[in-house]
Amino acid sequence: MRDYLVALLVGIVEGLTEFLPVSSTAHIVLTQAFLGMQLDDPFWKMFTVVIQLGAILSVVVYFWQRIVDFGNSFLANIHRARPGDPDGQIRPWWQHPLALVIISFLVTAIPCFLMDKLIGENLEKPLFIGLAMLVGGIAMLWIDRVFSPKAKTDTIETMTLRQAIVIGATQILAAVFPGTSRSMATIAGGQIMGLSRPAALEFSFFLSIPVMFAASGFKLLQFVIKSPIQIQSQQWVTLAIGFVTSFLVALAVIAWFMQWVRSRGFAPFAIYRIVLGAVVIGWQCL
Repeated sequence: MRDYLVALLVGIVEGLTEFLPVSSTAHIVLTQAFLGMQLDDPFWKMFTVVIQLGAILSVVVYFWQRIVDFGNSFLANIHRARPGDPDGQIRPWWQHPLALVIISFLVTAIPCFLMDKLIGENLEKPLFIGLAMLVGGIAMLWIDRVFSPKAKTDTIETMTLRQAIVIGATQILAAVFPGTSRSMATIAGGQIMGLSRPAALEFSFFLSIPVMFAASGFKLLQFVIKSPIQIQSQQWVTLAIGFVTSFLVALAVIAWFMQWVRSRGFAPFAIYRIVLGAVVIGWQCL
């Protein structure tokens, strides 16, 4: 019964924090430490990957119609490639939102794959995470105040290849320095490159789909190859509870966050990061 309760609590934390710019990795590690979970236990390591898949599934469900529309328009754009249409010049296929997401993903994925060992060594160090939370919060607060008024790209349909490449590069920081937050890195990178708050957030959501599926799938494959786990029936229930909880909570968070950002900024999340980072650093130094 305790494992079921732990799965519920950790699933809630994952769903709440995966897409907010506050670092789900930091919150999962800190929650596991607070609950006294064995951080090196193979099952619980796999559990954290499974609940991430639940969270990313919520993005696919929430944006399903947009994803289908992008796929159809991307194929149509390739087939009708010509100098222009009645409304003027059409954008080349590599500037289509779907292509930009794929390009940005590749910019992130290749270096992160090569640095996988370094990334793994840093994941479970609370002091390291606390520093990243603190520094990232300060950076986020400054970027939101300085660059948001200068935004010129209001939708992801009008993004450029250069913007997508830079946003992909910023995600590398989030992978190498757990606690930075993938969401924060992509949003801040987007704002620096001239995206409005809603456009930066939406692109962050779309980019999370291939990034998180690839990262989680790679980790699961490593588990299967390197340390196959004999999962008992009770553990399957634990995984299911965490997966479903993460999915439902993340789905609600996405709907709320999209509305919040349209009328407010990211300052409250930056301040939260700064405070939590300082608390974690103090806790580790005592």
